[in-house]
Amino acid sequence: MTYLILCIISSTGIFLVFKFLDQKQLPSYPVILINYLVASTLGFLINSWSVSIAETAQAEWIPISIVIGFLFIVMFFVVAISSREAGISVTTVASKMSVVFPITFSMMIDPADSLTLLKSVAIIATLTGVLLTVYEPAALRTGKRKILLPLLLFAGMGMVDALVKFAQHRYVQDENTAIFSAVLFLMAFITGLIILPFRKEGVSEFRGIAIWIWGIALGIVNFGSIYLMVSALNHVTPSGSRIDSSIIFGTNNIGIVTLSVLAGLLIFREKLSPVNWLGIAVSIIAIILFSFS
Repeated sequence: MTYLILCIISSTGIFLVFKFLDQKQLPSYPVILINYLVASTLGFLINSWSVSIAETAQAEWIPISIVIGFLFIVMFFVVAISSREAGISVTTVASKMSVVFPITFSMMIDPADSLTLLKSVAIIATLTGVLLTVYEPAALRTGKRKILLPLLLFAGMGMVDALVKFAQHRYVQDENTAIFSAVLFLMAFITGLIILPFRKEGVSEFRGIAIWIWGIALGIVNFGSIYLMVSALNHVTPSGSRIDSSIIFGTNNIGIVTLSVLAGLLIFREKLSPVNWLGIAVSIIAIILFSFS
């Protein structure tokens, strides 16, 4: 439970950092790149080199870590833009309701995790909740990005979560959690470095103490979100069993949605329509259904 609570706090912190960046009108690219350098460094430090570089390079999960690392940085840019365009509440719901992807994937790879009537209802409720949350009549006419960005985030983060679940299920054990997380972030950092020479601003974007402070802050909570999630999935209870993935993903996401929506309302004064509120309510119900299915 400790891993899960800390994961909720860390994941919520990601969305808050992006919203603060928007408020302070700071560029997101250098902050995202610094964040991945910090997150990767934390992973290697926590690992304490219990696994050698040679062993890591030959690990079976290296190919999938490259794919996840690439998707990481792409989705982070989408989160940054969506937080600015659609708001933190809508962005968080769209992102975290992607829980439907890893849960559905779990049912495909784990014979013990079968499709039930309750899970079927939860999947339908998830899709309905996301559509209602991002719905905005004015955006349909003048600002379709407000709708398309959260929907893209929903699909993209779903792919990331499903791949992380697959890696955890097939390859990653407790002793490899830190190094696995570190390699994911390193791959994302390398991807960002490859993009850097093609950006007009170049290294000039990295000037200023604020950029580095926010980059370090984002790196800490970003690393925590992945490391703590994999730790929660691998955690063995005193009885010798593991908590069902559906419960972990469900509890984690309902906590993130609740905290982020509250932050959007109280800190950033975001406004939601009655339809959006209905979407958030349906999304929370969907997560609860997943948790008990």
